[in-house]
Formats: sequence, structure tokens, C-alpha cells
Amino acid sequence: MTIAVGSPAPDFRLDGTDGTEAGRREYTLAEYRGAPVVLVFYPADNTLVCTRQLTAYTTDIDTFAEVGAQVLAISPQSVESHVEFAESNGGFAFPLLADPDKAVGEAYDILGPIGFYRRSVFVVDAGGIVRYAHRAMAGLTFRPASELADVVRGAS
Repeated sequence: MTIAVGSPAPDFRLDGTDGTEAGRREYTLAEYRGAPVVLVFYPADNTLVCTRQLTAYTTDIDTFAEVGAQVLAISPQSVESHVEFAESNGGFAFPLLADPDKAVGEAYDILGPIGFYRRSVFVVDAGGIVRYAHRAMAGLTFRPASELADVVRGAS
């Protein structure tokens, strides 16, 4: 089933980075109910476009903050890989969540024909409804923070 605009966003429970000494905690989409969430699905740690995307969103984190949106970035790599990836890039301004069995990727219908994550982004409103869905075919570009913030603004 394809998750479309107007659909309830599937909840999830994933481990992710949290910037503490422990380096990780469990996240759910439900814990952010009441505020908009930007879900960023990216194919892999330590790849050129993914690094550019997450660095750009970190640079533009104030754009997301201005509209009250929480960014959560999700890929199939482990939390340990995410920690190393974040550290090697000076840190990211949002958690990186691990979906090693790709169950969340499957729930959001972002897996490509051979099971790889397609670069995708969803805006989920404060009530848990998907207000924007973009699934890239080639994945060489990504949606700018300003565009995503405009969607959040429009959904509020």
C-alpha cells in the first residue's frame, strides 16, 4: 500500500543517535504527535549525496525550527554506522534512525525495485497525517529545506 498525502503516517519504533554519551535511544513517530515531523529517508551513510543532504538540512536547521518541525533521518545502516557518519561530518542537528530490516522503508513504500532505499521525504502534521510525500526516482537531488518548511507552514 502506498502512503499518500492525507493518509495516516505509519508509526515506527527505531533505535537512533541521540548525541549523548550512550549515543543512542529508541524513537517512535508517536512521541512527536502534536508537532510536525519531516521524515527524511536516505539510502546510505557516507555517500556523496546523502552527506550533502544531511549537511544542508543541518545548516538550515533554523528553517525547520521556525516552523516547529522535528527532522528525523532514516536509513538501513546501524546506529553504530550512523554515529561514525555523524562524527566524521561534525555532527548533524537531528537524530539518524536505523531501519536495518527496512520495515519502515517498506511501510512508507520507499524501497526501490531491488530493495534499496529511494531518497524520499514526508511531512507529517501535528495530528499524524502525511501532508507531503516525495519519492525520488534517481535520488541524485533532494528537496530543499525551504520547500519542506513551506509545506509545514501550509499544513499548520
